[in-house]
Amino acid sequence: MKLLGREPAAWLTLIAVMVKLLAAFGLDVNADQQATINAVAAAVMGVLVAALVHDGLGAALIGFAQAALALALGFGLDWSTDRQAVVMAAVTVVVGMWDRTQVIAPIPATAASRPTKPTVV
Repeated sequence: MKLLGREPAAWLTLIAVMVKLLAAFGLDVNADQQATINAVAAAVMGVLVAALVHDGLGAALIGFAQAALALALGFGLDWSTDRQAVVMAAVTVVVGMWDRTQVIAPIPATAASRPTKPTVV
């Protein structure tokens, strides 16, 4: 699948420039909000790249959730740090539970439960 080709950084640059262009021509966002939008775009790109290469998708999803929360806060979401922490903890647990179904152990469970013989030196 060639969704991103070989240049995800170029796509991120395009997004950053488009946000600046829109802000220059009337989109009402300040510099902090622009930075947060670009951070979310980077997190989305991380999720896409992780999905395409089948590596680290769980970590990318958690990073995306953190970026999305930062974006919401940057645009006025009024949550206490306690509420933010609870939401992020829930996201982490849900992603962890999903991730658990995706991982294959390198050795069978029966091999891990067998006692090993002590090594004689």
